[in-house]
Amino acid sequence: MDRLRVAVIMGGRSSEHEISLASARSVVEGLDPERYEVRPIEIGRDGRWALPKARQEELGPGDAPLPVPLNGQPEPLGDIDVVFPVLHGPFGEDGTVQGFLELAGVAYVGAGVAASALCMDKDLFKAVMRDKGIPVVDSITLLERHRERVENPFGYPVVVKPARLGSSVGISMVRSHEELGPAVDLAFEHDEKVLLEKHVKGVEVECSVLGNEEPIASLPGEIVPLVSDWYDFKAKYEEGGMDLIVPPRLDQGTIARVQELAVAAFVASDCEGMARVDFFVDEDGGVLVNELNTIPGFTATSVYAKLFEASGIPYGELLDRLVQLALDRRDRRVRLKY
Repeated sequence: MDRLRVAVIMGGRSSEHEISLASARSVVEGLDPERYEVRPIEIGRDGRWALPKARQEELGPGDAPLPVPLNGQPEPLGDIDVVFPVLHGPFGEDGTVQGFLELAGVAYVGAGVAASALCMDKDLFKAVMRDKGIPVVDSITLLERHRERVENPFGYPVVVKPARLGSSVGISMVRSHEELGPAVDLAFEHDEKVLLEKHVKGVEVECSVLGNEEPIASLPGEIVPLVSDWYDFKAKYEEGGMDLIVPPRLDQGTIARVQELAVAAFVASDCEGMARVDFFVDEDGGVLVNELNTIPGFTATSVYAKLFEASGIPYGELLDRLVQLALDRRDRRVRLKY
């Protein structure tokens, strides 16, 4: 049986470039070489697409399977069976690359254009969740014209974050009125839209979702930051920065509610393939959706994969399922008349 040709796209223009490279390395190493011919494609911080140097020399000028010009010769992705985008943040997780792949007519892993764009924008995502009756963390949205007259209706501490970024980049836990202005300025360095979000006292929980028409939820995991008092960049990415407790230290009814809302948020946002849904469980036991990540961190030790491993789906099988889900969606949609 011929191996499937899988292109793993990594890097990208966003500040999460290095995180993407780490995730993609794990994906490349985790795809079974007996089943897949893997072709890494890296997007630089400058937006240039490139094959690894050895692969470029092997193919020669004008023979690379890229949907962008290489050596002046544009080439389609016609000889690729599935693209696995492992891109975090803007210019990759936000529907831009997904739209490119739709135009190229190639199967790809993960959410489509609309779901990717929606979930990247935390303001719009929360609006859709509210419309669907899914509880979310309270927030208000600031635009540039609001910068000089920011009012905080939530008291302190309050979370300030860019609306369309991830990995806790540009986010501040603001503990006093004096800190609010600088935190808002920092967030506006990264986005033209900023959220002020109510700080929820309670337990931070994450849950992974997998599937297309019939998605399933993993066991949830409780996030315990160790190097700071909230789940900031250091807690997420430094060695020993956090503990993941699976299942979380919650009653079974609450755990079931987290899983139910994870799938509900996935379906409401029209996601497919994969997502990680982030929650807070407040002191009264209420479960609130905070965010949905359509391309979560994807190393074998990232939360998304660890939660499914604890649920009985090891990393290699998880990758196999995601590739098959991409092919299933392509085969389903090819029947549509446009």
